[in-house]
Amino acid sequence: MALEFTALHPLFVGEARGVDLRRVEDHATLDALRAGMDRYGVLVFRNQPFSDSEQLAFAERFDGTLHAKTGSAALSANRFGNEALTDISNVDEHGAVLAADDRRRHYGLANRLWHTDASFEDPPGRYSLLSTRVLPPAGADTEFADMRAAYDALSADLKQQLEGLTVHHSIAYSRQTLGFDFSPQELEKLRGAVHPLVRHSTVTGRRALYLASHASRILEWSLPEGKLMLRELMEHATQPQFVYRHRWQEHDLVIWDNRTTMHRARPFEDHKHRRELRRVTTLDIA
Repeated sequence: MALEFTALHPLFVGEARGVDLRRVEDHATLDALRAGMDRYGVLVFRNQPFSDSEQLAFAERFDGTLHAKTGSAALSANRFGNEALTDISNVDEHGAVLAADDRRRHYGLANRLWHTDASFEDPPGRYSLLSTRVLPPAGADTEFADMRAAYDALSADLKQQLEGLTVHHSIAYSRQTLGFDFSPQELEKLRGAVHPLVRHSTVTGRRALYLASHASRILEWSLPEGKLMLRELMEHATQPQFVYRHRWQEHDLVIWDNRTTMHRARPFEDHKHRRELRRVTTLDIA
């Protein structure tokens, strides 16, 4: 069966069929997958039973350099011994569900805020590849927002107003909005990065809002005015018409473009049921 794409949403998101990503090495198929990412921003692949090493290897074939400086590394060591393999789970190093008052659980709760991966680094994240390992009986969906369509829907005057603005992104900031406390040593490791508020793709010619819960302020504006604008843009970009909700199945792999989308996790009974996924993120290096 040849590689083909089927739209899952009127504006973005496609399901890719006819490919086993663990075995894809030829340039033609990899190029077709990259073109699919340019078109859809999010690609869903079913029946992709990756091992950790296979997921890492495919990510490197697909897009090169991997992000290995995660925010969680400032708190504790990666249980897999490889920071490029991000542990998206609610379990400890022994596989037991984290207690309700565990600091690691409180840190992970911020994944329910709208965000884009590794925007707090320079270079930031490009593609994220998230693979299911253990799913709870219900809930724990992931929502995605189309930041290209959100930008397109802005008025011409507002687009002009936003052009050239830059934003500071900090993963410490996003957690602090939920009351999470960092030590001075942790904060020193999480200084953040500055990126344009509007990103432009030289491949597609489209512009996209580059927002996240990590976005702390607009550097060119006063702090209150900048925070108000960021809040208004987030509310605009996450209206229902711009959002797709993914209901995970066993062995799903979802790839998204962090330059053109935001995402957030949805709640589930995380004090009762295990949920384990592995994420690999590539860096936005030309």
